[in-house]
Amino acid sequence: MEGDSLNDLFKALSDPTRRKILELLKEKDMSAGEIAEYFDISKPSISHHLNILKNAKLVLWEKDGQNIIYSINTTAMQEIVKWIFDFNERSDEDAEGK
Repeated sequence: MEGDSLNDLFKALSDPTRRKILELLKEKDMSAGEIAEYFDISKPSISHHLNILKNAKLVLWEKDGQNIIYSINTTAMQEIVKWIFDFNERSDEDAEGK
């Protein structure tokens, strides 16, 4: 993962609303309207959060008639986990070398 994509990723994950959206999408694919039902914020705010998640490549979207259906990008999630494990492995090696 490169610096800018990591920045986008951590920015996206830093917000509790976006983390909740990811948790919802982990359960099932949803439209923005369905996602909005779980929050007490405006639909434009939900769209803003979804755009940040899309820019970070954490969610995928597909047109279904007039709706856009959002799903979690499991590949991106796997890349995050790999980065964390690689980072942790490198930190462990540094600690052993001291």
